[in-house]
Amino acid sequence: MVIVDTCGWIEWLTDGQLAEVYAPFLADSGNVIVPTLVQFELYRWCLREKNEAIALDVIGLTETCQVRPLDTRIALSAADLCAQYKLAMADAVVYASALAANAELLTSDAHFTALPGVHYWPKTA
Repeated sequence: MVIVDTCGWIEWLTDGQLAEVYAPFLADSGNVIVPTLVQFELYRWCLREKNEAIALDVIGLTETCQVRPLDTRIALSAADLCAQYKLAMADAVVYASALAANAELLTSDAHFTALPGVHYWPKTA
């Protein structure tokens, strides 16, 4: 099981420089967990960069995966991870979601580079 961070989804959706890295994972939607916070971030990004119709289409894509809501256990774990790793709230929620699901977190967000259970692909300038 994997969680693809929002930046990975955006890379894939925009055919960015790392799109081919994320594509095999996103093609296997049965093994992808999508925290509802990632849905929020994707929807917000699509509204800002594209339009509502595209935003809803993208959310439809995430719905083919295993969507996991933010619950009390993940929220409290995220708070602990904020303190332990100095993560922002959103990053901590995504990371806590991965830990709760025993899933690998796939990302290009440098905030996650040193964390266990994270596979990080840097973007080149």
